[in-house]
Amino acid sequence: MTDVLIRDADALHRALDGAGDEVEVSVSRQTAEWLARIVDARSRGQRVVVTHGHAEVTPSEAAALLGVSRPQVRKFMDEGKLGFRMVGTHHRIPIESVEAFKAWTRGRHHKGMEELSRLQNELGLFE
Repeated sequence: MTDVLIRDADALHRALDGAGDEVEVSVSRQTAEWLARIVDARSRGQRVVVTHGHAEVTPSEAAALLGVSRPQVRKFMDEGKLGFRMVGTHHRIPIESVEAFKAWTRGRHHKGMEELSRLQNELGLFE
């Protein structure tokens, strides 16, 4: 995997070293899929965040990543739903904690939708 990524990164850099507004490059399918997801997200106006292994964000940045307000992030922190550490008087939230929280909420939403679907079927409310 790492060899493929190194090869793809080298190919991208070589292509970008040339002149002009457009480039042609050959990369692995996996890299092409990652690039497509990034471009798709940006075309929809979404933020794309690329971090290193132990990146941390501020509560405001976490709020933007989660699509909630900063006070809501502080509430999640106070409730223990979102891990953080203090740096002096400032809060820092590991990006892994943000991702774990997103996965947890997705799971809760999925379970809720399953329950709603079951109730609709039980009550004969389906279309």
